[in-house]
Amino acid sequence: MKVTVLSENTSQCGLPTEHGLSLYIETRRHRILFDFGHSTNFISNARALGIDLSGVDIAFLSHGHNDHSTGLEAFLDINKHANVYMHELAFEPHYNGRNEFIGMDPTLDGHPRLIKVREDTEIDPELSFLTIKQLKRPIDTFGQKVKRGRYMEKEKYEHEMYLQIREGYKTYIVSGCTHKGIINLICAFRFNCFIGGFHFMKYEVVWDEEILLEAVRALKDSCADFYTCHCTGIEQFHFLKDNVGAKLNYISTGMTIEV
Repeated sequence: MKVTVLSENTSQCGLPTEHGLSLYIETRRHRILFDFGHSTNFISNARALGIDLSGVDIAFLSHGHNDHSTGLEAFLDINKHANVYMHELAFEPHYNGRNEFIGMDPTLDGHPRLIKVREDTEIDPELSFLTIKQLKRPIDTFGQKVKRGRYMEKEKYEHEMYLQIREGYKTYIVSGCTHKGIINLICAFRFNCFIGGFHFMKYEVVWDEEILLEAVRALKDSCADFYTCHCTGIEQFHFLKDNVGAKLNYISTGMTIEV
């Protein structure tokens, strides 16, 4: 399986960056787009990398925040056939801790190629779109909220889903931000390799060291390799890397990995 980072917070090759995420994934059966970035950077970056997004045959939205969904409309314009899977609650109005709207463009709701699901969904023998149903560890929301009717509710990230890819004897999990927690994800799924964000960027390495060390223990105990990015945070990644070692790596815009 080959994964190319089309949009992420950092770059080592000079391509434009942003606080967002978009991944292009090539498997034996599929050409996949996972998330759509915070702009249309992923499209120009794909072009610079020689990737034709019109050839994508299936796409996934990890959750309904705008740093993963802003480029969705542009993708639907340049790709005329790929369905986009997402949770049915993705279009709910989401807000950050400063009460700023961070949700999706509501005018796209109802587009005929948006496939909304609520439960675990097996698409074919290679692909499944999954949820985490039980949390072993409480999660931090950092003040994020969802608006339901007239009221703001504490975010539970019910709209977050994870792509499972099976190739041969290996299983891969691809995540956007892992808001429900990397420890909960490790407890929920069996996999050989993880690709995605840990959402640790708001933790302070000094003051929140014990939280990060708890993640270190979970990562070290897991049999999987981890490729992280985006919302993990650079300082937080280096802390984890120093403690976890070779099984943890960072991927940035323009990079391609084969796993």
